[in-house]
Amino acid sequence: MSSSSAVQEAPVEQSSRPVGEIVDRLRDAASGDKVSLRDLVESFGESSFLPALMVPALLVVSPLSGIPLFSTFCGLLIAFIAGQMLISRRYLWLPDFLMSRSFDGAKARKAMDKLRKLSDWLDKHAKRRLRVMTSGPMRKVLQLICVLCGLAMPFLELVPFSSSILGVTVLCFATAMLVRDGLFATVGCVTLAAAVLVPLMVAGVI
Repeated sequence: MSSSSAVQEAPVEQSSRPVGEIVDRLRDAASGDKVSLRDLVESFGESSFLPALMVPALLVVSPLSGIPLFSTFCGLLIAFIAGQMLISRRYLWLPDFLMSRSFDGAKARKAMDKLRKLSDWLDKHAKRRLRVMTSGPMRKVLQLICVLCGLAMPFLELVPFSSSILGVTVLCFATAMLVRDGLFATVGCVTLAAAVLVPLMVAGVI
């Protein structure tokens, strides 16, 4: 069975702590002994694409990224979600082979608890500014970069920190689009450059 949810961005964007609410929902969804990516993504119900995009970005930044192949699954989720945003699809669809991936609920809850400081920081500092970086054609550019970041994660599974840095990039871009904060889009570009440099340094190219 595939997953689909309607696109309704306004309820999430009106929140005073949009990122914190996403972490709270993820924490609540991970209440059992086992939790699947389906549980986490579908915890938003008829939400928007942006919270769904932030789910795998937050997860790959969390300690869960140390689980073998976890970054690969999160990267593919990011690519699927951002790709559908890019083509302006009305409903979100995700394949079962990604959604059925499950892991320990206790570890997930612990990871969410560790993300609270990050989410609080994002909510505190994100605000509407430099909106030219998050509107019109630039919004599509950010979505395209998120697709490329997601597709790159499976290939960087063995390169330390690289997938997490790409996760930070996607998280910055998603926050920028959610709050319409162009400064976070700029920060995302900086972390993207860092993500490119890390594998090159590991490979001894630079």
